[in-house]
Amino acid sequence: MGLMISIKGVANLINKFQLFDSHFHIIDKTFPLIPNNGYMPEEFTCNDYLEKVNGYDVCGGAIVSGSFQAFDQGYLIAALEKLGPAFVGVTQLPATVSDDEIIQLNECGVRAVRFNLKRGGSEEIAHLSSLAKRVYEIANWHVELYVDASELSGLYDTLIKLPAVSIDHLGLSKSGLKTLLKLVEKGVHVKATGFSRVGFDVKTALNDLYSANPNSLMFGTDLPSTRAPKPYSDNDLLLVVDTFDSEAANRVLSSNAIEFYKPQVC
Repeated sequence: MGLMISIKGVANLINKFQLFDSHFHIIDKTFPLIPNNGYMPEEFTCNDYLEKVNGYDVCGGAIVSGSFQAFDQGYLIAALEKLGPAFVGVTQLPATVSDDEIIQLNECGVRAVRFNLKRGGSEEIAHLSSLAKRVYEIANWHVELYVDASELSGLYDTLIKLPAVSIDHLGLSKSGLKTLLKLVEKGVHVKATGFSRVGFDVKTALNDLYSANPNSLMFGTDLPSTRAPKPYSDNDLLLVVDTFDSEAANRVLSSNAIEFYKPQVC
């Protein structure tokens, strides 16, 4: 299958597949935002998101807290209420968070805690192991890492001992892909997101990662593509469809993420 198809053909192809959007951001300026290294994002509300994915068969997704949102939970709770129980949250928490707050956030639809090694704004990596094990024991959450794969060799022994882990944006760099593949073989999940952010051939990486573990890859739009060299477009999803057969594409576009995030409904 080639990617040179008509606009109508694109629409028909996109609608052929259900999408659980494993990675996107909601940026609501009625809630606190903190500049990150001088960067302040443009607003991107729930309505903006729904408009962008209009025409997709979206069955749910994961709202991911960005560096500029730090430990604010207000925006995330409001967004989950707006988008409904098919959507889940990925938040950032301090190590001092109480058990009760984790339970309350779980009831609101939060399913993971994020460590942002690339941009900051999250808890320090020194707390990764203890917090990851704690949120899993309390609420069956996993941890998500925004990290350059070149750093994964130093984290490998820690990560393989954690109950559930995912890595953002295909690990970003080619130099760490071998370690990423080893982690995927051990059950770590990887987000097929932010294709313009990476330093390697995406299609080759998708094939290699899927071959290492068919349950690992989870596609996401990365909307609104904050600080990405190029914003998300339909071509990102079409690249997945072009790379895999229908069964594998369905895994990457929806079923792997649904199984991992376990939304209330989907």
